[in-house]
Amino acid sequence: MRKITLITTGGTIEKTYDEQTGELANRRSIVQRMLSELRLEDTEVSVFELMSKDSLEMTEEDRAQVLEAVRASGACDEGRTTGIVVLHGTDTLALTGQHLLENLDSPRVPIVLTGAMRPFEMKQSDALQNLTEAIFAAGVLPPGVYCAAHGRVLPFPGVRKDPERGTFVKA
Repeated sequence: MRKITLITTGGTIEKTYDEQTGELANRRSIVQRMLSELRLEDTEVSVFELMSKDSLEMTEEDRAQVLEAVRASGACDEGRTTGIVVLHGTDTLALTGQHLLENLDSPRVPIVLTGAMRPFEMKQSDALQNLTEAIFAAGVLPPGVYCAAHGRVLPFPGVRKDPERGTFVKA
């Protein structure tokens, strides 16, 4: 049985549409709704709702909170989890991934960051695909820090968002 810890921070992947104001915003986590659409055999996903922010609003203190949540989830311990997924906004995902890489002492599980270019609630969203890929990757990769999106997994360091291509690439 794979035991995946999923930490939510908000970002485009979890933005919802408010019909009264016409605004797309991070109001609450919708990850349980996303997970309900997946068939995850032999996989237990524990969700930890850390924050609900657009990644452009994330501060160094927020990144420190993500680091502490990853540590508390068992990133450096034996047996508590088999992998960690961090849902994150794409604009600063690379900064958080680099922060985790630089500040985690010998992770014992894969830590996979993912997000979406289009919110889950919108047509042609990449949210469910990227979430599925991240959960799968967190269950099979060796220990380390990664970004999973659009059919690829990229190890840190050197991951960056390519706005022209609408995906992540190695720098």
